[in-house]
Amino acid sequence: MLPFEASRRLIGANLFFAGTGAQLETVGIPIGTGLLEAWRAHAARARAHLGWDAADGAACGLAARTHSSGASLALAAPPDALFTATEVNEWALCAALRSLEPARWAGLEAELVAAALEDAAEVASSIPPVLEERAALSRLQRLAAREARPPLRALLAAASERGLPYLLDDEMLTLGAGSGGQDYPLAALPRVEDVPWQRLHRLPTALVTGSNGKTTSVRLIAACAEAHGWDPAANCCTDGVFLGARALASGDYSGPEGARRVIRERSARAAVIESARGGILRRGIAISKADVALVTNISADHFGEYGIEDLEGLADVKLSVAGALSLAGELVLNAADPLLAQRVQGLARRFGRVPALSWFALDADLPALRAHRARGGATCGVRAGRLLLQRGGVEHDLGAVAAMPLSVDGSAAYNIANLAGAALAASGLGIPAATIAGVFAQFGSRITDNFGRLMRFERAGVHILVDYAHNPEGLRGLLGVAEHLRAEGARLGLLLGHAGNRQDAELEALASAAAEIHPALIVVKENESHLRGRAPGQVPRLIHAALLRAGMPHSALQLRMSELEAVQAALAWARPGDVLALPVHSAAARAAVIELLAGSASAQPP
Repeated sequence: MLPFEASRRLIGANLFFAGTGAQLETVGIPIGTGLLEAWRAHAARARAHLGWDAADGAACGLAARTHSSGASLALAAPPDALFTATEVNEWALCAALRSLEPARWAGLEAELVAAALEDAAEVASSIPPVLEERAALSRLQRLAAREARPPLRALLAAASERGLPYLLDDEMLTLGAGSGGQDYPLAALPRVEDVPWQRLHRLPTALVTGSNGKTTSVRLIAACAEAHGWDPAANCCTDGVFLGARALASGDYSGPEGARRVIRERSARAAVIESARGGILRRGIAISKADVALVTNISADHFGEYGIEDLEGLADVKLSVAGALSLAGELVLNAADPLLAQRVQGLARRFGRVPALSWFALDADLPALRAHRARGGATCGVRAGRLLLQRGGVEHDLGAVAAMPLSVDGSAAYNIANLAGAALAASGLGIPAATIAGVFAQFGSRITDNFGRLMRFERAGVHILVDYAHNPEGLRGLLGVAEHLRAEGARLGLLLGHAGNRQDAELEALASAAAEIHPALIVVKENESHLRGRAPGQVPRLIHAALLRAGMPHSALQLRMSELEAVQAALAWARPGDVLALPVHSAAARAAVIELLAGSASAQPP
């Protein structure tokens, strides 16, 4: 077995640096200092031989990370050499292994050749791997020459000189964005002088990431953009790609494909892009320039994938959006999250600079916010029940928080934080405070404003919340709203499930969060659309057992093998006055649940 996973091409700002390159992850081998140093040294010599300069602040064009299951090395490379970059990384690791333990790795070259021939589209034209350094460097030189696209580099340089964003994938180059964008097939790139540069321009562009609240924040910023006159605004999120109110695609588009769809939407006048953890780790951020980037918060989720095992690593992943900011761009951060304040200091090492910062929190007078304002920075937070935005030394009152539909009478603290972060991001795009205040006074009053997130229904006297809460912090926020709605003597019922790619410890933490308020009913569900490697029924059984360990009585637990069946069980149990908190995660189940409730319930503004 080869000692590495399939190499990943990095198409933009990523966990390691701001530019393009390749990342390799080890598999099944112990990582010592000697191996890491040898791996880096081989990669450095290959990069020097190929003439690749260090890119976008990546020291020596190389960055390494170790974790409990191995290590990863990322190397910066030109955008027209990413396949070659994966070969450089694989050779550097394998040559290092054989130099350190020649007897153990005597057959490694033969394995590499066999794997390469198996993957080759045309065996006759393939250049088989070789580990001896002089021959390997010659091979890499030939691969780089085969892959090189000098016209592409010339076009990207010209776009950079003009301050234009670009978007690049395996088949297409886009210069500019939205109505000011132009697509060119890589197989037929124009000369620099033949591009109609005067017709190209950028869009006001926001990136949104974080553990919770991403989609809600995307929708808030897009609504502000359209109210400002940038109508329609294109956006992508975990629910799909949207142009104004029109859905262009359904499904999870919080990765590079969603960004490409948004930027290439020719009628768009603004772009708001959700960038989730998985897409950042697999490929990096697709867009080259954003005006503002928002990190909503950091909480435990998705540990164990791609070598991310703790909150510090997760914060670093989310902060990758800073690498896609333009020189005048602004990074919006949650001041109530100490990890963000701690890890933001590492941006200079990763990207060569720390962008302009703005901070939000529930408390407008948090010491960190007061200190930031004193230095002339922008902030947003709540004082005396009012959401206050401060920018350029001027304070703007955005309105009473309790009157904003999204806050549910001020009980949805996590949505108040989303409002504060979105306000800063929207103002960072240049949207006036009065426009933001007008949007916030109405957003959420229609059930379609924030589909699938904190949607409220009433059915036969039962208060129902449909939401996307998918980790302990998100669940606690949802249950806080449910408790606010629950009258004395009424009962609380809850759905609980998780995707199969979560660690057992994450399932345990979710169950503990659910048991904290002792609901009268928990329907443990199978998330049948997100088994992700688990056997059917395995996740529900683990959650059920964890709930019993957390003190929930067996009589308060039910088990259902689909999300819709779980909702139906909760509805059958509820009586007038009760509150049901229903986290529903798959798009198909959510649509079915909304249809069921809309036909037999009265929708309420959040």
